[in-house]
Amino acid sequence: MNKPKLYQTLLASAFFCTISFNISAQEGNVNIQQSKKIEKLMEVKKELNQNNKIKDRFVIQLFYGDNGEANEVIQKYRSLYPYSSQIVYEAPNYKVWVGNFRNRLEADRALLKIKDNFPAAFIPKPQRK
Repeated sequence: MNKPKLYQTLLASAFFCTISFNISAQEGNVNIQQSKKIEKLMEVKKELNQNNKIKDRFVIQLFYGDNGEANEVIQKYRSLYPYSSQIVYEAPNYKVWVGNFRNRLEADRALLKIKDNFPAAFIPKPQRK
């Protein structure tokens, strides 16, 4: 590198270093005002999620039949896996459903684990309402 270019490079570097020390960011405060209705809606949504009343979620069905066998299946399941489980009555039979998965990928991953002990398990089509 020749001397004039080296001099210009050093001068430019010194200039930018000096400027960068003097630059400061703007400071400000953000005040968020939220309606009480939003908090109420979030509580309702949380309750619906816990009670499995949102019907566009995916579940895994382990069993379809009488109540006695459904209770045996759910007890065996609960001793092996952490996902939520429930018995759903659909006249005249009972279904054992597990999980409340947001998407098919989550349900498929869980199904791979569950199939070891429940080979007849499958993912029914989610109910849309």
